[in-house]
Parts: sequence; structure tokens; C-alpha cells
Amino acid sequence: MNKANSFTEFYTALEMKALPGYNIGYADKNDTIFYISNGKIPIRAKGYDWSDVVPGNTRKTLWDSYYDIKDLPQVISPKSGFVYNANHSPFKSSGAADNPQSENFAKEMQYETYDNNRSTRLLKLLEEKEHIDYKRFKRIKYDHQLPTPLQYNYMDLNALFEMEISEYPAVSVLLSEIKNWDRITNATSYGAGAYAVLYYQLRPYYLKLGADHIFTQAILYQALKDTKAYLKTHFNSDRIQLGDFQKLVRGDKSLAIFGLPDVVTAMKGVPDKEGRMKITHGESYIGLVRFTPTKTYYESVISFGNSRRPESPHYTDQMELYAKFKTKTMSFERAAVLKTAKKIYAPK
Repeated sequence: MNKANSFTEFYTALEMKALPGYNIGYADKNDTIFYISNGKIPIRAKGYDWSDVVPGNTRKTLWDSYYDIKDLPQVISPKSGFVYNANHSPFKSSGAADNPQSENFAKEMQYETYDNNRSTRLLKLLEEKEHIDYKRFKRIKYDHQLPTPLQYNYMDLNALFEMEISEYPAVSVLLSEIKNWDRITNATSYGAGAYAVLYYQLRPYYLKLGADHIFTQAILYQALKDTKAYLKTHFNSDRIQLGDFQKLVRGDKSLAIFGLPDVVTAMKGVPDKEGRMKITHGESYIGLVRFTPTKTYYESVISFGNSRRPESPHYTDQMELYAKFKTKTMSFERAAVLKTAKKIYAPK
């Protein structure tokens, strides 16, 4: 795939069926764009629930062949001009007229059919009438706003925004912050801070819900009281900014950070010191590539730094760039790389 000089060569590499999974996106200087929900997917017998245990005492459930790459959901150079995926349904991977149709694929392939917050938000941004130049493309990539209504594929929290503040005086400050929140997960946002603490307090309730995982107002009220108690215990306050609650941490360095689970710039953490969360999942390596007739432009950033050695200056040197939605310019030109190199050597 990496050695391909054309889309045909790239597709031929995929036809080896050597990758067992992964969504794949492709673009080149010829304006060819491509998306495939790739996988080494067995051709399974119809009439069984392949999401559960199937009988092992019959050859009917023994599969020994796989779908060809051409038979998987994919989009090549759609008229809408875009492809996208946020770990949601491959049948919603481009404009409505360009999407693969689910009825054309065997249900035994078990592809997802749901949207999530990221896919819902991305499609809204991509389909707005404003022209998508590079500047706007970066705004879309770095978007960190939840949609209305919420579209978590694993739970329904929309009842939270229907709760009347006057009916819940014990949590009125928290509920007011959340209901008046613009759903943008800025590090300085009090609404995002209240929602983030609540989100992590929901887990014990989530585990007790039914299969549809719908949160009622009664359950949310209990969770809001838990959130208030948590804030009082750890921060001695009824309100908190998101960046005071969640941090990007490496070594002794700690930065306030944007994002929440299932926004485009997703962030998720684990409990850390003094009631805070330390980010462990979400945005990681970011590479932005532009093709022009004469040159390829490339900029990138990673969440911490390129070194895993604490004594290295590159252990944490990209954290500020990352936290401010910035990147560094890279070069494909050998002369430029050598000119700025700190050290040139040959590994032994």
C-alpha cells in the first residue's frame, strides 16, 4: 500500500486480503478519493445468528472462504466530493446519493448500521454550503462540539437536556451549566466541565440499565447529585472548568486539555491525582497532507513527543502545540531535512 504509485496499485495491494480489519481512506494528487470498510470477512451461512454462539455439530457453520475486496462496502470518487468515517456505519460514508446501500450486502457480514456523535457532527459540517478550503478543513478536523440531539450509539442521554432547572434545586448550578452549554468542549468551559464530571459518574448506573441504555431523568438526577458531591470533595466547588478536571499528562508536565469522548477530537481518561482525569485515549498522531501539482505539503503533531525517554528534550516538546490545535511543518526534501538535522549518523 505504501509503495503504490497510483490508485490502481493501491487497490491491487488491498486485493491481497492481507489486512484483517481497518477502515481505509485514500487520496492522491489526481483528486481520486476512496473509502472502504475493509476486512477479511468470512462468507457465513444464512439462517444463523452470527452475533451469538452457533452450532458446532454441523458443517453448515464451517466457513472456509472470504469475500473479495470488491464485494465490501466502499466509495470511489463520489460526486459529493468527500468520504468520512468515525467508526460508525460504512453505509453512511459519503453524501446520501453516494453511500453503499445496506440491502446490497449480506446481513451475515454484520456491518454496523448506527451513527455516533462524531459521524453526526462530521456530516453536518461537511454538508454545509460553505466552501471547504484548507483553512476550513482544519476547523472541521479540530471540531470539538457534540451534536444536538446527542447520538451516542451505546446510550441515550438526551433526557438530561429536558430536565427543568426549577424542579431540581439541589443540583441547579450543575444543571444550569449543562443546559446553557453550547456543547463545545473547550478547556475553559464550565458547561463542558460539569458534563465531563457527570459523564464519568454515569458508569455504575449504565451497568444497571437495560439493553437500550436509556437514562431517565430520575437516574440522571441521582448521577447529578453524585457529581455535585464529587466536585465538593475534590474541588470544594459546585462548578469547574473542563481543563481543571482533565489533563494531558506526561512525566511532570500537565496541561489543561480540550475534548470529551465521542467528539471529533475525542478525549477519554482514567482517574488521576486529586480527583482529576488523566487523558489516555483519543487524539494521537495527526498528519495533514496537501497535494498540489508541484509539491506535497505535510504538517503533523503528536500528543506528547517523539521520544519515550524522559531525559530527552523530545519527551514532551509537542504537548503545547497539541493542546492549542497547532502542528509543525515537515519536509519530504532530503536537503531540507539534512539542513536542520541536530545529528547525522549511520546506525551500526
